[in-house]
Amino acid sequence: MKHYAVAIDGPSGAGKSSLARAVAGDLGFIYVDTGAIYRTVGCYVLRQGVRPSDAQAVEALLPDIEIRMGYGDDGLQRMYLNGEDVTEAIRTPEVSMCTSKVAAIPAVRAFLLEMQREIAQEQSVIMDGRDIGTVVLPDADVKIFLTASAEERAKRRYRELREQGEHKDFGVLLVEIEERDYNDSHREIAPMRPAEGAVLLDTTDLDFEQSCRSLREIIQEHMGL
Repeated sequence: MKHYAVAIDGPSGAGKSSLARAVAGDLGFIYVDTGAIYRTVGCYVLRQGVRPSDAQAVEALLPDIEIRMGYGDDGLQRMYLNGEDVTEAIRTPEVSMCTSKVAAIPAVRAFLLEMQREIAQEQSVIMDGRDIGTVVLPDADVKIFLTASAEERAKRRYRELREQGEHKDFGVLLVEIEERDYNDSHREIAPMRPAEGAVLLDTTDLDFEQSCRSLREIIQEHMGL
């Protein structure tokens, strides 16, 4: 039985996770949030009090990190760090900023690369991240670069936080998103950019259902499903 691979790249807050998860469910694929895998490393680095920009110190921590990915009864991906479920813990702004720096370290990317590829070899997947189509799955059946304006992504994050009972200044959120975009696109190793042959999907002016439909149509068209 043939396994299909869909690679979705794009900046933070573009809706990659929620859209990929929904469309994977529609198509019967496994959804893999690689950002969550990197966040798990970032979470460990933060807990150890190591500066995420100190590549040598971060690399020294890697042998102590055991990462496992599972799925809950709700079908959602859950992340385990040395046996602890850190699915919620890895979603804080502090972990996000730490992860952006940690993900630029070559040793970290090499540490996680094979894990990601093995997942795609075992089943049909929709995998999202920053370098899936360019590095992790360069031979993916479909490559998509999913994006939205920084302002729109900051608005979405602002609404999400308000719904969770948290308040954060919109201007601060926008600056954080722009800073992360810069870090992700200017790192020396696997910078965030559209893969060769990738289809661009800009969701700035699309709601969730419209974005889902567009993403699903791109995948089905390229795979002949």
